[in-house]
Amino acid sequence: MTADTTPDTTAAMPADQVDPRLLVRQHGLAGYWELFKRRVRGGELGALPVVIGLLVIWTVFYLQEPRFLSAQNLTNLMLQIAAIGTISVGIVLVLLLGEIDLSVGSVSGLCACVLAVLNVKQGWPVVPAIVAAVLVGTAIGLFQGFVFSQFGVPSFVVTLAGLIGWQGLQLAVLGNTGTINFPYGKGVSDLANTFFAQLWVGYAVALVAVGAYFLASFNDRRRRAAAGLVDSPMSDLLLRSAGLLVLLLAVVLVLNNDRGTPLPLLIFVGFVILFDWLTRRTRYGRHIFAVGGNAEAARRAGINVKLIQISVFALCSTMAAFGGILAASRGLAASQSSGGSDTLLFAIAAAVIGGTSLFGGRGSTYSALLGMLVIGSIANGMDLLGLESDIKFMITGAVLLAAVIVDALARRGRAAHGRA
Repeated sequence: MTADTTPDTTAAMPADQVDPRLLVRQHGLAGYWELFKRRVRGGELGALPVVIGLLVIWTVFYLQEPRFLSAQNLTNLMLQIAAIGTISVGIVLVLLLGEIDLSVGSVSGLCACVLAVLNVKQGWPVVPAIVAAVLVGTAIGLFQGFVFSQFGVPSFVVTLAGLIGWQGLQLAVLGNTGTINFPYGKGVSDLANTFFAQLWVGYAVALVAVGAYFLASFNDRRRRAAAGLVDSPMSDLLLRSAGLLVLLLAVVLVLNNDRGTPLPLLIFVGFVILFDWLTRRTRYGRHIFAVGGNAEAARRAGINVKLIQISVFALCSTMAAFGGILAASRGLAASQSSGGSDTLLFAIAAAVIGGTSLFGGRGSTYSALLGMLVIGSIANGMDLLGLESDIKFMITGAVLLAAVIVDALARRGRAAHGRA
């Protein structure tokens, strides 16, 4: 046998220039620590700030009011974030383009009212009425995306006009009826008021989710190995899968201690996972990131930039429609105020607080989930403490400002390391 004379490239090169997979493979736990420090220095903060912020928020509210971390209150928190979180998923897609959609609140309210009129007043069955309401949202997004991409009108202006115009159409759809109530216990109301009390349902969903994650990651490893590319050790995948399983089982355990796994939470998280897969594992998703990073470079690379822009705005309004339907289902009504109040503010704030960059090209749909957990926790905790709405808005605004500052500083760090 001969000694292995392969040079240790990771020892000879600065950590910032070493492939992260080599760091993990050759240095084990030390490699994880070096990788973490490298990402922080380079502005690649990921979800770290929001996770730390969420832990601080939960700790503070728990010390002030122990009921905050009770199973009942955490289940209520999951219900409270589902509707606006679904809207925020669409906002993430638009922010990846480096654009904004200010009309999502109005679109969600309009689609909720369309659903109410068709289902309650016109007697349409639930499924066709929901499909029609969602298609209205899709059509609105196609129209706004077309105006933005074809005429070069800034997305801020196009969607600001939509914010006003769709509110007017919402009032026209309702007509003389101020509020339309959904019957409780059947049809539309079941969407946001259904709980899977059977203990096995939540655990089965958790196992399926972890299994899908493991298989997808394992398939990526297989493809990289076939291409002769370096990858992290198998133990890394097993560790990540085990950590995800423990987290999901803990969540299900808490939910099962109350009413069970809520259907709106499954819908919300399902959309998060679906669009994360779409953006990270498909050609279409890579095109979204490319256009958001540099639209002109993407166009020169052969990407149909206008088609990507139109389709993303259509998806954003479609998600706004789904969010409006969930909100109407939870409130058992659609009215002139549907989609108003803080819907738009929270939908955009959640995406930004969760880590999606306002500058385009960076982010994840998981930002909507993490951001809504932060915003929902603040609102929920202050409600438990009996604080007024003015304090709630000021604190939420301060958190949003802090998130934008962190994003700007991270972008500066990436630029300094040649990764902007």
